[in-house]
Parts: sequence; structure tokens; C-alpha cells
Amino acid sequence: MLNNNVSPKIPMQVTFAGEKIELTSQDRRERMDREMLSFCYSHINTMLQIKRANRLFPIVEPILVKHGIPSDFKYLMIIECNGDVEARSGAGAAGPWQFLEKTGRQYGLEVNGEVDERYNIEKATVAACKYLKESYEEYGDWLTVAASYNTGRANVTKRINAQKEEKAINLVLLPETSRYIFRLLAVKTIFSNPQAYGFILKESDLYPTIPIAKTITVSNAVTSWADIAKEHGLTYLQLHEANPWIRSASMANKSNKTYKVKIPDVKALEYDPTKTRAHDRRWIAE
Repeated sequence: MLNNNVSPKIPMQVTFAGEKIELTSQDRRERMDREMLSFCYSHINTMLQIKRANRLFPIVEPILVKHGIPSDFKYLMIIECNGDVEARSGAGAAGPWQFLEKTGRQYGLEVNGEVDERYNIEKATVAACKYLKESYEEYGDWLTVAASYNTGRANVTKRINAQKEEKAINLVLLPETSRYIFRLLAVKTIFSNPQAYGFILKESDLYPTIPIAKTITVSNAVTSWADIAKEHGLTYLQLHEANPWIRSASMANKSNKTYKVKIPDVKALEYDPTKTRAHDRRWIAE
């Protein structure tokens, strides 16, 4: 996005979750530079991430705040899934917060072939908040919490004890986790001023939140989700995009669990550039 002869500017200091992080040491600057270069040149999804964030951040931010998690953790979600709610890794981690099946169930999410709440952005965000809060109770440092989200608390604690340091940014970590910390700082830096790094967007370029007309409840078996979609003037695809936790054409629901199903506004789904609103005005080239 930048001129090929220009290296992205590395700030002397960044802030994450209210904490000022100095980038004056050569070690930190080189680690930050690598991730800034990756996002500005090698990472072709950066523009797409900003566009998708306009849809996701209005949903995620209030949940983080409600559960006492700094809103900066929305950037962690971005580096986990690239802003794709239906992302799935080769290891089987799924959804916006990339939970493995076992971990998802551990934090209250239903995961099976018909319903997978790892793809439910609201429920998955609540589950992520539980994990993050537990980690903060252990470490008392939000960037260390972020590192534990990538590599697990046991690994972080082992290294803290062995290296006699309290913060992840000062630890020798697995290369992936070491990069993860600075990817998080880099994406916040770029999202805070995209134009400075060559990402020029108009308000109409951003993806709007899917408009929801109403929510219905389902408490029994569903023979055909497509039939329910048709009843509301939708395609199955449109119903699924509003409810990506629906993972099958039908649902046995043997326990008669109650599910809330979003019914999108069919008319509002039509593209209208005059109605797109930026969640963050800093993303827009005025």
C-alpha cells in the first residue's frame, strides 16, 4: 500500500489496554517493524480487515466493556480471524475468536455438527471474555494475557518462572507468540491511522452491520432451515450469514434447547452506499 521505497514509520511508543509500551529499544523496534512491514506490504488482507471491522466492532466492543475487558482486545480478534467470522484453522480452531472444540465447550459454547456457537459472535465474545479475565487475574498485565491467548497459560507461566520476568514482552517466547504480541500492537497502530500507512477508504467502502429485522426463538427440532428462511422471505444463505452458528440444513435439538435466530431485513440487505456509516471516523479519508 505504501510506496515500495518507503518503510512504515515505527512509533517510539504505543498504548495497549491503557498501558504505554516503549518501543525505544532496538529489539522492540525490529520486532514491531517486522509486523508493520507484514501488514503494509505482505499482508494482502489488511484492507479487508478494516472493512470487516466496521461490521464486527460495534457488536464486539460493548461486550468487552460489559465484561471488564479493554476494548483493545477487539484487535486480538482481528489477528485471530482476519475479521472473518467463519474462519477455521488447520488445527480446527473456529470462529472470530478461534476456539478449539474442547476450549469452546469449556467456556460454555455448544459445539456439534448442527450447532457451533464458536461462530456466534456474541456468545463467542462472551466466552473469550471469560478466558481473558481469568488470565488477567493470574498475570495482571493485559499484553501477557494476549500472549497466553496465543500459546496457553501453562506455557506463559512456565517461561515467567524460568526467566524471572513478569511481562510477556520481556520474555523469550515461542517465535509465533513473540510475533503475536507485536502483530497486535501493529494492527492497532495501523487501524488508528490507516491513511498514514497507505490504506485509503471512503465511508461507502466499509462493510455495514447486517441489518436485523427481528429475532425469533426456536425450541424444537428444525426439519429444514431453508423452509424457515423462505417463510421470512430469505434464502438459506442469507439466514446463515446472519446466524453462522447454524452448521447444518436441519437441527435435531433433542434437548429442546431454545435458540435465538436473527432474521435480517431483506430490503436493507441491498447495497446502499449512502447508508454505510463508519464505526471509527479515523478509517475514512475525509
